[in-house]
Amino acid sequence: MKKLILNILLALALVVSVTSCRETKEGADNAADAVENAAEETEGALEKAGKAIDNAVEETEEAAKATEEAVEEVTGDDN
Repeated sequence: MKKLILNILLALALVVSVTSCRETKEGADNAADAVENAAEETEGALEKAGKAIDNAVEETEEAAKATEEAVEEVTGDDN
């Protein structure tokens, strides 16, 4: 009877230790996935910001050319 109780306690201790390790590993995996997803979202936002800046630069250059042409037209200066 004594061996039976000790074997049951040993089995329960083993189950608890394996279960707690699995939960820790799953928690670490979930945290790693969350960090990876956040990094991907940040990268996407940076790409969009870079494209917006490039577009703004191009539009500013076009506006500067148009302004220069308008000034030349008004003043009649053909450099």
